[in-house]
Amino acid sequence: MLSFHDLLSQEALSLGYLRFLLAHFMSLMYFSTVSELPRLFPSVELWDSAVVCYPFCSVHMYRGPVLYLQETFKPLVNISPDASLFDAVHSLIKNKIHRLPVIDPISGNALYILTHKRILKFLQLFMSDMPKPAFMKQNLEALGIGTYHNIAFIHPDTPIIKALNVFVERRVSALPVVDESGKVVDIYSKFDVINLAAEKTYNNLDITVTQALQHRSQYFEGVVKCSKLEILETIVDRIVRAEVHRLVVVNEADSIVGIISLSDILQALILTPAGYSPWGHKELDTNE
Repeated sequence: MLSFHDLLSQEALSLGYLRFLLAHFMSLMYFSTVSELPRLFPSVELWDSAVVCYPFCSVHMYRGPVLYLQETFKPLVNISPDASLFDAVHSLIKNKIHRLPVIDPISGNALYILTHKRILKFLQLFMSDMPKPAFMKQNLEALGIGTYHNIAFIHPDTPIIKALNVFVERRVSALPVVDESGKVVDIYSKFDVINLAAEKTYNNLDITVTQALQHRSQYFEGVVKCSKLEILETIVDRIVRAEVHRLVVVNEADSIVGIISLSDILQALILTPAGYSPWGHKELDTNE
């Protein structure tokens, strides 16, 4: 059986998502008017460049002036409106960020924000009728896409303060909630943490995760899961339709075995065919 990298090298340039991004959408300004971008990437509004956002977790988990300043005051990672979508994907993954501002080079203001979710949805929308690379028919187990070791998780009775510590220490954006039998019953994300501020309950961090999740601002349809035996095409369709940032990979007993994120998928679809490692660095061609 051909390896994932063999499949990529054979088909990436002729059929893959890489060719689509590089050959057909060299610029974000390819769209007929700028006004079309909010329709395709509607996660943003215009904002003043002077506005600064501080991560709630880091502020609440204040650990001293030196460390706090190091973590907060980092250069703003952004991209030009003239950049390609490939460049946007590369920047998102290389810098391990979830939102990439498109900055007006003249005013310095942010025009839009690109996210993994919107880019993947865009790809699926415009490439649904195009031939797909053979690796899209391979399952997760064969491709090795996702994280399957040292998975961070919490329990229904885990105190929120402990969950916040896990977020900061493990640098993850979501924590599967696993019951005493090992079954995945929920998921607690950084977005849910914002509800602490909205509900003004951030001074009561001894409440459990279950209690905190009762205050979700949006209807929760349940944890979106998948199996390692499902093919990548199915995984992409599911994560786009569910509009989530990750799928929890489970076994027959519904126990957690891994996590596959939007970053993992975009890495496999776009960067790996271009020869970039999961860390966003160009891999050397040993055949040269």
